[in-house]
Order: sequence, then structure tokens, then C-alpha cells
Amino acid sequence: MKLSDLLRKIFGGGRETARAGAEGDAEAFDDEDDVDPFDPFPEPVRLEIGDVFDLHTIPPREVRAVVEEYLRAARRKGFRQVRIIHGKGVGVQREIVRKVLASTPFVEHFADAPPDAGGWGATVAFLKASEDKKGA
Repeated sequence: MKLSDLLRKIFGGGRETARAGAEGDAEAFDDEDDVDPFDPFPEPVRLEIGDVFDLHTIPPREVRAVVEEYLRAARRKGFRQVRIIHGKGVGVQREIVRKVLASTPFVEHFADAPPDAGGWGATVAFLKASEDKKGA
């Protein structure tokens, strides 16, 4: 369950919210132009894919799917090397990232990042060229 779904369940559904009126009383509104605080991005957000991906804002339960999609997108963009920052912590995200990399057929190999690029708090993965990039 997504955090936004959980918050809706706890606080009630719908886009109707309350805001203070001129005299401090609450008035309901359901305006298409207002941002829903429980779902500020109702449409998918498009992000530019780079060769570094920081997982610090990704919940652990979503890391596997996000890393799998990131690797596919990075390969489509032609990256042969990517760095995934998972943090040093207790190693939960690091373990998930390493399992995904080990099971991804187009990952040639992976290792800890160099000390100046995150050390054991990041993993560098080397990707095989995608089929459409091979003769380019």
C-alpha cells in the first residue's frame, strides 16, 4: 500500500479538504486547481535518467522495482556504468540492490564504489551495451 493510500484511509478519502475562511471557520473546497496534499503528483512524474541514482528517498519496499526500472532506463539511454547510492546504514537497501544486480542479465559485474564516490555506501554496476546501441 502506498503512503498516499494509507493517509487517505486514515484521514478519509476524497479530494475535499478544508481551509480557513475569512473569520477562521473552515470551508470545504473541491477545486481542480488545488493540490491534494495526500496525492501531490496524481500523474506520473518524469525524471531525467543519469548515471547516478540515489535511493535515500525510496522506501525499502519499493527499492527492488525502482532499481529494476532504473537499470532498464539507464541501459536504454546507453549508459555502460551506473552508480546506485544506497547508503551505509544496516545494509538493507545495499542487499536489495545487490540481489537485483546479480539477477539482471545485462549487468556484467558490480562492486563497491570508489572511496571518493561513496565507498561501500554505493554500488557501481557495469552494464552490457543494449542491442540497439551495439553498432552505434
